[in-house]
Amino acid sequence: MIEIFRTPTVANWVSMSKYILSGLGITLSLYIITMVLSMPLGMLGALGKLSLNNKFMLKLLDFYTWIFRGTPLMLQLFFFYFGLSTMGIRLTPFQAASIAFVLNYAAYFIEIFRGGISSIDRGQFEAAHALGISYWVTMIHVIIPQSLKAVLPSLSNEAITLVKDTALVSAIGMGDLLRNSKEIVVRELIMTPFIIASIIYLILTSLVISFFNKLENKHQY
Repeated sequence: MIEIFRTPTVANWVSMSKYILSGLGITLSLYIITMVLSMPLGMLGALGKLSLNNKFMLKLLDFYTWIFRGTPLMLQLFFFYFGLSTMGIRLTPFQAASIAFVLNYAAYFIEIFRGGISSIDRGQFEAAHALGISYWVTMIHVIIPQSLKAVLPSLSNEAITLVKDTALVSAIGMGDLLRNSKEIVVRELIMTPFIIASIIYLILTSLVISFFNKLENKHQY
């Protein structure tokens, strides 16, 4: 039985914390890769949905967002790691996790950016057109900057969720924060590692919240 109230020594706290923190590299690497790649993909997808006249491409984008927003991220993670291996495509756990997370978050960012761009007054396009400014110049220099301000709260929510979602990779054997803490819990039968992991996740989410709060304050209308 897990001893919830057993108090570890200071040496044990330090030892456990070091082992749990050894998984921080995986957590942060996956977080950075997901944000750096999924946001540009999301913006490109949003622009595609708003600008393309090709019905096939529009249907393809709709299908992509429908699949990745409509199925659990865990299932997508299992598909890229376990499912593809049955087809002869073997990915490392980190490769599978990176692909699943980037594609999943990009699908959400597509709809966030699309909504932000659509919220900008159509009159701004018309005014730019009257001044002889091309569609894409207007989009890049006028519309997108304004839409980014509008979607900052939604982006913040996704960025916070991503911190917690990285814990899913423990299901495919990656030694992240959660898996490392779970190993100690199973071995030592104490709850302390989960408390340490919770504190680390809270610190990470607090940093993300602080970053986006500063962005929102800086770009207030």
